[in-house]
Amino acid sequence: MKIRPSLISLLAAVPVLAVADGQAFRFPTQSHANHHGTRWKHGSPLVEKVRRATERYRDIKVAIAEKWVQATPCVSGPNEGAMGVHWVKPERLNDGVLDPEQPEALIYEPVGHNRWRLVGVEFIQFAQVWDAQNAGPPSLDGHLMNLIGAPNRYGLDAFYELHVWGWAANPNGNFADWNTQVTCDKQAGD
Repeated sequence: MKIRPSLISLLAAVPVLAVADGQAFRFPTQSHANHHGTRWKHGSPLVEKVRRATERYRDIKVAIAEKWVQATPCVSGPNEGAMGVHWVKPERLNDGVLDPEQPEALIYEPVGHNRWRLVGVEFIQFAQVWDAQNAGPPSLDGHLMNLIGAPNRYGLDAFYELHVWGWAANPNGNFADWNTQVTCDKQAGD
């Protein structure tokens, strides 16, 4: 299976405008307040693995230098909340490999003035590739991934996905798709 031409076109057409957020964040497993004032607690082993593996990507310039490419505009929720802007490693999308330290997508929230805040990651496996190599649906550290059927709003073949909100509190939980604490209100350039 290959990435659909529409996604490849999107990846090639999106201009790269980014500056590091530079916002401080402590790593220990304790309660923190995010920029919206919501208190949250780390503690999930998967969240901690994701945070360790993606710490360097808090500076989006590092992600760009390592060939992450913008795959979506800011994705907002159907009712409330958002996901943010997804930056992907295209070669990981069709490899059929799940590794908690190598997500397929980094998720950034635009915070205005061409600045971005890393808020989480998404693990993505195309269903056709995964199902051909495995007897059951994918799970990552005991977390069953969600199946997004086709057709879908992203124009992709059916795929499995799991969001991990490692850098932004989510009142709906660390693994929910939509985050009410993430917004698309400040697009790049605002």
